[in-house]
Amino acid sequence: MRRELKAIFLLFFTVQFGFAQVTFKAAVSKTALGMNERLRVDFTIDKQGADDFTPPRFENFTVLAGPSQATSFSSINGKTSFKQTYTYIIQPLSKGSFLIGSASITYDGEIIKSNAVRVQVTDAVNIPKDSNDPRYLASQNVHLVAEVSNVNPYVGESFSVIYKLYVNTGKVNVQNTRETSSPAFDGFWKQNIEVSDWQAQDGTFQGEPYRFVVVKKVVLIPNRAGKLQVDPLEMEIVAGTPMGRRDFFGNMMFEETNFTVTTGNRTIEVKALPEENKPIDFKGAVGSFKFNVTAGKTNLKANESTNIKVEVTGNGNLKLIELPKFVSPVGLEIFEPEHQEKINVSLSGLQGTVYDQYAIVPQFKGKFKIPEVSFSYFDPKAEKYFTIVSDPLIIDAPEGKELTEDDSRAISKQSVPGKETNIRFIKTKADLKPAEEKTDFYGSVLFYILLLAPLLAIPVGIFLGNKKEERDQDVVGNKRRKADRLARKYLSEARKKLGNKESFYEALERALHNYLKGKLQAETADISIDKVAELLQNKKVEQTVIDELITVLDDCNYARYTPTTNVMMEQEYEKAKSVLAKLDRFLS
Repeated sequence: MRRELKAIFLLFFTVQFGFAQVTFKAAVSKTALGMNERLRVDFTIDKQGADDFTPPRFENFTVLAGPSQATSFSSINGKTSFKQTYTYIIQPLSKGSFLIGSASITYDGEIIKSNAVRVQVTDAVNIPKDSNDPRYLASQNVHLVAEVSNVNPYVGESFSVIYKLYVNTGKVNVQNTRETSSPAFDGFWKQNIEVSDWQAQDGTFQGEPYRFVVVKKVVLIPNRAGKLQVDPLEMEIVAGTPMGRRDFFGNMMFEETNFTVTTGNRTIEVKALPEENKPIDFKGAVGSFKFNVTAGKTNLKANESTNIKVEVTGNGNLKLIELPKFVSPVGLEIFEPEHQEKINVSLSGLQGTVYDQYAIVPQFKGKFKIPEVSFSYFDPKAEKYFTIVSDPLIIDAPEGKELTEDDSRAISKQSVPGKETNIRFIKTKADLKPAEEKTDFYGSVLFYILLLAPLLAIPVGIFLGNKKEERDQDVVGNKRRKADRLARKYLSEARKKLGNKESFYEALERALHNYLKGKLQAETADISIDKVAELLQNKKVEQTVIDELITVLDDCNYARYTPTTNVMMEQEYEKAKSVLAKLDRFLS
């Protein structure tokens, strides 16, 4: 009996000893940190041959770097040791007490989990003003600045914001950058200007020589008066500071550090447009413009058409302008206009031309006068309103049918009473025909069709039932079909709401979001522009299609706060329908 107990105890301690040989643990650089600090997390295993490392989800944190792997092996007096470490650099997203979950790794066929670690995140902390501290030294020599061209514009007046990164290259070496937070520009219409290449230039910051690069350019147009905030741009900087010693080859050695720079909030005091002397036909155009109404041809042959162009040219909020309409005289048929924009966007604003082109066709012969059209705008430099009145146009159609009084009434589209409301006269002559001789139903072709129909319905019902069962089991397919139905439903709702700007863009945005949720199998929280772009790229969707989708989503967000015409809403609807059709080719 004693021998058996000894064997059991020996086996127990042998197993425990075997498990104790493998250690997989998590360690952090600190257990309490501020919102502006970074945390290093190490996962270390002391046995060689482990693989299939799976990190925790890092909820409430963003991963700045990792995983980086390091392996160490040593042998001292015949005793060997081995360590393999997976390292992450993370930053908190909010304050609170958070648990970093367990990582897992496979060793000798067994899945081993690390310990979980709890950390406390507090408000941002002040970096100690220690000239020997690499992080402090780097933060004092790298600055992100937002240069605003006009901090006191009028509503509708464009201005630019240039974001520059200044670096004192004599004291710090920037090795990498990453944009972590972009401004929302709430209350503004925005247009980004592409910065294709970061070219370093010489400049000064607070009176000292610096090198700088332009990282972002944007043109903004405020759509309401008052104090508006331009949210900060934040960037993650990886910089190296000199360590005061050189390597074997004589090169200066740098110590790497991570920190965040921000532009801070910028306040824009937006002035309201003056009410005094505001023209009745003013519809929000701000800038300096020219206005023309022209005809392609003024002398037309029978059934010949011409074009009338209503055009605004100049500098200002061209993309937000509502072009005036002209009154069509009786006898001219006018069609829906084609809207065109030829606009260049630069730091000085928007320059170019917008126009509506109408096709008109004379229905009768004669001379038709298109009255003058007026266009009003506010010039922020002159600080006053201007009104331009076009010359009237005469369209001469010497050929065709004469316009009569009856034609005039028909063209004016007077309502005609229906036959049901008219009193009919009694007919004096009958127009009767003998009734056709009816055949018996029994034995007719219809009789046999109805007789056999139930028998034919049985296999058809079985076939349809099988198809329905297959369809019910197709979870992904059902989700896609539901997204298609919702998209068509909301697109149809958006179509019905043309003319009602707020309702139209809400319905259009809902249609796109429901479509993307179904096709990408994403949750509502994942439907952000960056996440959607990432998911679509993973689905091998062409970048041009992704860009079109993002443009439509951006338009839905900003169009609610800007003047919008029915023509612009119609174009937005067609653009959304086209984008869904293109996405279907990749996601179906």
